[in-house]
Amino acid sequence: MRSEVPPVIATFDGSSGAGTPFHRRHRRRRAGVARLALATAAALTATLVAPVWSVPHARADDRMYEAFYTPPEPLPAGAPGDLIRTEPSRLALEPSGQLGSYVGTGTRIMYRSSDAQGNPVAVTGTYIEPDVPWPGNGPRPLLAYATGPYGVGEQCAPSRLFNQGIHFSQGFDLMFNMEEGFIATLLARGFAIVVTDGVGMGVHGPQSPQWLNRVASGTALLDAARAAQRLPDTSLKPDGPVAFWGYASGGQASLSAAEQAATYAPELRVVGTFADAPVTDVAEAIPGIDGNFFAVLAGYLLRGIIAAYPQTEQAVRDTLTPRGLQMLDWSGRTCLLQGGVDYAFRHLQFWFNTDLTALVSNDPFKSLLAAQRVGNLTPTGPVYITHNRWDPLVPYQPARQTALDWCARGADVQLWTNEQPPLLNKLDINNLLPLYVDGERSIQWLADRFNGVPTTPNCGQL
Repeated sequence: MRSEVPPVIATFDGSSGAGTPFHRRHRRRRAGVARLALATAAALTATLVAPVWSVPHARADDRMYEAFYTPPEPLPAGAPGDLIRTEPSRLALEPSGQLGSYVGTGTRIMYRSSDAQGNPVAVTGTYIEPDVPWPGNGPRPLLAYATGPYGVGEQCAPSRLFNQGIHFSQGFDLMFNMEEGFIATLLARGFAIVVTDGVGMGVHGPQSPQWLNRVASGTALLDAARAAQRLPDTSLKPDGPVAFWGYASGGQASLSAAEQAATYAPELRVVGTFADAPVTDVAEAIPGIDGNFFAVLAGYLLRGIIAAYPQTEQAVRDTLTPRGLQMLDWSGRTCLLQGGVDYAFRHLQFWFNTDLTALVSNDPFKSLLAAQRVGNLTPTGPVYITHNRWDPLVPYQPARQTALDWCARGADVQLWTNEQPPLLNKLDINNLLPLYVDGERSIQWLADRFNGVPTTPNCGQL
């Protein structure tokens, strides 16, 4: 989406009301919610918590990206994974670029891929060439990486956050490159990395990301791997080993890539796939969004459905109340933390004019959501899934069922269950923290795949 916002940000009932007592109360409440959420992430100081509604006219600060991120029209002829354009990309762990650094060189890429309905699209991302040698066996490995949700506004794209470390604009439009620690660590250990923005994310234009679409998420990651192997002047071999990594919605992408690899990108030498807290059944994940700090994810999901299946837009809008329509439109302009603050702990029914349970239980939404399930096709290569048993946002049981279904198909699957007990459920501690707690175990599993170490599937114990 374009980053401009209206001169006055609307209240929940659609009025401007920036100076009303109602508005001021919610401004104070939202600032408090922001401090609580950011403290749990140990990532912000209170000085960054600015009033959400006090900006008379705001614009994201990254118009400098528009030239690169605007796809050519029409797209040049080519095949999925072909590069459209590239340019050097500054890599920064934080905005000044002075506190630590990546041991690698970044290249921003735009490449051809396929969307949810098989149409050719331009997708952006970042390739990082390590400065250090690969210490393991064989040629340098390539890790195709899909992040969790960073927001829906184009300014929130992971490839832009690599330049900034922290994105901050529009009053409180804030997002961290929250997985940069993993990427920097993997890079320092000799992995080449390509991070995709995903279909519809980052590119400049009116579209939204095709978020949580099983097909689009997998093809974008597979084609990112192809694009990286086609870049000139890298240490990669065209037929070198590839693995996939993803967290949450990125976990859906990595597992989907493993499922689609055999038919969509059979030339890739896939040696393994890792996913933490993957969304393997979107319908089963909806209850976890209800009343959550990240209730804005409902807006991302609706926008993703509309982007992937444009014919559903009017049907989606017809189910929403005026406040739901405001949420749908505004959620497309901002990054995850502002979205969290704006709609913290909202119940989903608040936005719908019909019973939500009945809505998702009947077509067309039932079939659309069922089509996003991961686990119906046999993955290529071994798969390692980690998940907290008590994850309040992305439920554990659907991921376990995906593992069981793949085991029944003869796949090589290992499921690691994190048993961290429930803590502050609506702030998603049990979704966010286990990724970091189990990070070293996950990295080692990937290194073992590239080094040819035998796997340890646990299908018999699930």
